[in-house]
Amino acid sequence: MSICEEINHSIGALFTCRDEGEFVRLRTPFLYPDGDVIDLFVRTTGSVMTITDLGESLRWLRMQSLSQRRSPKQQQLIQDVIVTHGVEFYRGMLNVRVDSFGDMPAAIMRLSQAALRVSDIWFTFRTRAVESVVDEVADYLSEKAVPFERGQQLQGRSGKPWRPDFHTRLPRRSALVNVLSTGSKTMARGVVEHAVTQWHDLSYLKMGPESLKFVSLFDDTVDVWNETDRALVGDFSEIALWSKPDDLLDLLAA
Repeated sequence: MSICEEINHSIGALFTCRDEGEFVRLRTPFLYPDGDVIDLFVRTTGSVMTITDLGESLRWLRMQSLSQRRSPKQQQLIQDVIVTHGVEFYRGMLNVRVDSFGDMPAAIMRLSQAALRVSDIWFTFRTRAVESVVDEVADYLSEKAVPFERGQQLQGRSGKPWRPDFHTRLPRRSALVNVLSTGSKTMARGVVEHAVTQWHDLSYLKMGPESLKFVSLFDDTVDVWNETDRALVGDFSEIALWSKPDDLLDLLAA
């Protein structure tokens, strides 16, 4: 029985398989955070089959950050993934070895989960970047004597809790402000879609005599946004640019 025949027989409903030279390529049902499919590869050496991601998980992770260096915390997270899922980390690749077809399905699932967990480390990049910009916005609002509450939890119509970055209160109007920030063009649309979902779920707060204004503040210090991104969010909120902070102040005060 060939590798692809075994895959189709055991887990073929979830995975697809095809020969590519010295490797057999497995297309998994798992996705990187930007929607790209996680692929694995199998190479046979004698009686041993090695399943590997060929370094794609770490390569994807590097592409999401302007910095090519990972912090000690991120290095530790990668090590935790390796230990938890029982995989080998060699030259940037995640690998597992199997000696029989019967062991292959479990090994493939284990390696798939490891690749998925490694890609999730991206959230530590994004959280740090966003928090840095939010801190800058908080300092600016304080400097301009704009009263605000940070990270207030509000319940959406769906029952899901949301935490807009700021709830400001000026004499004429109160507002919710959400900061949109990422260093990656591939992740920009996901950030925008998250903001749209939040504003839609909280839209009931825009009604009534004490209605709140919704403001989406784009961190445009990094060129990752396009007009479509702004248009999508603009259907649900006012748009401000962090490169023009005084315009944000005018918008909150109006």
